Amino acid sequence: MAQQRPRVVVTRDLPDGIEQRMGELFDAAFNPTDAPMDRAALAAAMADCDVLVPTVTDQIDAQLIAGAGERLKLIANFGAGVNHIDLKAARARRIVVTNTPGVLTEDTADMTMALIVSVPRRLAEGEKLVRSGQWKGWSPGGMLGHRIGGKRLGIVGMGRIGQAVARRARAFGLSVHYHNRHRLPKVVEAEFGAEWHPNLDEMLANIDILTIHTPLNDDSRDLIDARRIGLLGPQVYLINASRGGIVDEDAMIEALEAGRLAGAGLDVWRFEPEIDPRLLGLPNVVMTPHMGSATLEGRVATGEKVIANIRFWADGHRPPDQVLEGWI
Repeated sequence: MAQQRPRVVVTRDLPDGIEQRMGELFDAAFNPTDAPMDRAALAAAMADCDVLVPTVTDQIDAQLIAGAGERLKLIANFGAGVNHIDLKAARARRIVVTNTPGVLTEDTADMTMALIVSVPRRLAEGEKLVRSGQWKGWSPGGMLGHRIGGKRLGIVGMGRIGQAVARRARAFGLSVHYHNRHRLPKVVEAEFGAEWHPNLDEMLANIDILTIHTPLNDDSRDLIDARRIGLLGPQVYLINASRGGIVDEDAMIEALEAGRLAGAGLDVWRFEPEIDPRLLGLPNVVMTPHMGSATLEGRVATGEKVIANIRFWADGHRPPDQVLEGWI
């Protein structure tokens, strides 16, 4: 492209250092309010920029892409997940899509492990009890939970994050089981002491804790549906720090209410930020506000990847994190 600086529109408020660097390198427009752009604002931005930098809160569908200006040639997503972008429509318009894989792996794995510990040990319930002023002191039967050491952890999706969770889980004494499209090399399995289950249903029927680490796409939407939730035993804790749409939320809530699941740790929901009110009344559910990747270090690293992708593209090179057809 021409040597002039590309016009870049950023849809949310990013760390100061990242926006400063973008302003130095590009003709950049920012969103200091941090309020999610509505559909009209997104359409206006896409009609008059070379590069759009959206986040998970921006639904970039086929209609928006079809209405984009001819100059829009790059969607440089701030984040690893791209299920909010219609990749087929972007490809049809010859718009390159990039993401930021890898930088949030450890942060998300930390949050997942925190939920794995918090739900069986009833940490949220205990914290609320202390704050309420109603705690009467220690007793042998007070706030009894369950230990996680010796339990069977089932991981759905054994990519970067799934493996980082497995590494942590082994240190906590959990036995690691996983379902993945492809089996990991034996040397990697040995590192985690992990057992591969080619059949997801079989794994679900033989675990104590289920954690989900697969992208949301057509294959994974409602992957953990009512039938599969029914395969889980009443001792099972369900952990989801991936995407809300992978779990049938209604079926999960019904199982929790009926005692067919022991509890849940949730960092994501199907219709976030809206939370099903039934979840709010369940004491055996730990809920966090989609903060699995919320560290300053992670946000800065994500922004740096976005900048690198834009610079590679602006210089006429293929961006290092271009999303390929395998994501579609």
